[in-house]
Amino acid sequence: MSSNTLSAVLEKQIRRLCLRDFPCGGSSWRKTKDGAEGAETESTDALLDLLNCPHSPWWQEESWSPQALSLRQLAVLSPERLHTDFNYFTTLRIVDKGVSVIDDGLLKFSKLEELVLSANNISEIPVKNLPSTLKILELRANRLSSLNFLTDRSPPHLQYLGLSLNNLGSNEDISYLTGRHWPQLVCLDLSDCEFQDQQALLSALSTLPCLKTLVLEGNPFTLAPSYPGFTVDSLPQLCYLDGSWVSPEERHNFRDLAKMSDLTVDIASATVSVGRMRGIPDPMMSVDENAQDFPVVTFRYFITYDFVQTPVNQKLDSEAKLGTASTAHVTEDGSGNTDPQPNRTCERETSKSDNGVLVDNTEDACHDISRVSRNSTLKLTWSECMNFSDTQTYIVSTLGGFKKFLNQGSCVQLEEEKILSWPAASEDVLVAKPSQAVKEKKGEKGKEPPVKSGSTKDKSKNKKKKSLPELVQDAPIRTILGSAHIPLQSLVSGGQKVNVLCDFGALHTDCEVEAAQTLQKDLGKKIKEDKKKEKVSKQKGGSDTGQKNTASLKGKGKEDKGCDEDVHADDSAPVQLEPVTVELSVELEKWQSASEAHQPLPPTPTS
Repeated sequence: MSSNTLSAVLEKQIRRLCLRDFPCGGSSWRKTKDGAEGAETESTDALLDLLNCPHSPWWQEESWSPQALSLRQLAVLSPERLHTDFNYFTTLRIVDKGVSVIDDGLLKFSKLEELVLSANNISEIPVKNLPSTLKILELRANRLSSLNFLTDRSPPHLQYLGLSLNNLGSNEDISYLTGRHWPQLVCLDLSDCEFQDQQALLSALSTLPCLKTLVLEGNPFTLAPSYPGFTVDSLPQLCYLDGSWVSPEERHNFRDLAKMSDLTVDIASATVSVGRMRGIPDPMMSVDENAQDFPVVTFRYFITYDFVQTPVNQKLDSEAKLGTASTAHVTEDGSGNTDPQPNRTCERETSKSDNGVLVDNTEDACHDISRVSRNSTLKLTWSECMNFSDTQTYIVSTLGGFKKFLNQGSCVQLEEEKILSWPAASEDVLVAKPSQAVKEKKGEKGKEPPVKSGSTKDKSKNKKKKSLPELVQDAPIRTILGSAHIPLQSLVSGGQKVNVLCDFGALHTDCEVEAAQTLQKDLGKKIKEDKKKEKVSKQKGGSDTGQKNTASLKGKGKEDKGCDEDVHADDSAPVQLEPVTVELSVELEKWQSASEAHQPLPPTPTS
């Protein structure tokens, strides 16, 4: 007999009861009425104490069956009543024992009513090997991928069936969840499976005449706005859904929802909101005031995150929303144009659909999770509190892929965009070039071109006074300053909204690091110079002038040392920088009444 069969595991558990060994059984260690009392015999009460006392070496906690302890007690009280059959067991709980086959040995338990086989490796349930007396069957977290084994007649008295955490969800599986197969089923657990067709499943479940309790959370279709309203209205006899009582008010709110034949119920709508961000150090604090006027350096910050499909309110020309590679040529007066060429390789390939919405065209777009794309907020210049006020609504039709995405979570990144701007070549410079060439040619004869009085130089000065030079920007330099993972599993398990404060940690800019290194080098140079001056002053030591100079140098040395000590003290003290945080939320749309189902899924406006 294979060790992975249910019979082998049950026989091993029964052998562990030691029904023929001390203190059980009817051997010489038992006191009898007619037998003589000896030092090696024990009374029945003493033997029971050895079984039931938690501190006894013969005590066992047999959680796999409530009848196990009763059977051991029977082996002490009346060992002669023990039989070779298994009629004593009505409940068996074999959890995480590696069972993969339910063989016909289970039929020996002719009075079995409850069978729990959670967290095993069972891929098929032969109905013919299940006792007809079975009322509860729990198969949670196994390897079931189909219910086609139910072609045979199922246990007629079964009232509870647990199939959660199995790879079930096909239309064929739905066809086996009807009243013809389960005439007396009262409670059904289908949570965390892969059912996506809500209408087909509820149509089958409505044929179960005794169904009162149903668990569906964790299935892809439960992410749709129509859940749980559509289910409540489709199953009027239902009392409990996902562990909650179905109230009369809830049933009234969703009245007639299931009768809307043209209603699309298997599409999810999710809204992602990015709020305020704090903790970014001011990048202009490290800029040298004596630096040259050009290039002009500007910094912008934005948040990117992963999400499924494309937001319905995202426009094709919104460079801020999708983080496109277009670079603006901004002038001093605020005007500008866009150049889509630079830094194109940093972005995802997108195309325009008929309705003007950006659609992901990556090679993996045919897979369930392949529609995950990178989305971006507006790009803001630095401030102590940057409020993105960015809201995007996403419509997802592949609910199976959406469930997988939520289980994996989203990656959120904080990015910095640095742009260098240079003055563009003016018309004056372009005109001067040919005259410069003429000058060089005439220079061979030693002649210089004539210069008109009050001419071009004065005019160019006047032009500079009138208008500032136009700036041309380099391709933006993007840096990822931090990233965070956002868990979204709670949305799959029945939650409607996730609020997260993303913590990217404290940021140390390159300028701060360079400044600290420069400060240490300067301190080292000062200390060496002070030591040299002290040696020179000691060598001169006799003269008054030398003494004065030595005193002044020593005074300066003390002052410098004091400054050094202060700086070192500041460096040794831990500087607690504020962590960079950003507010983010993800919310699933849920209809609260049947009237909301008439309204289309609106795109949320973006500020």
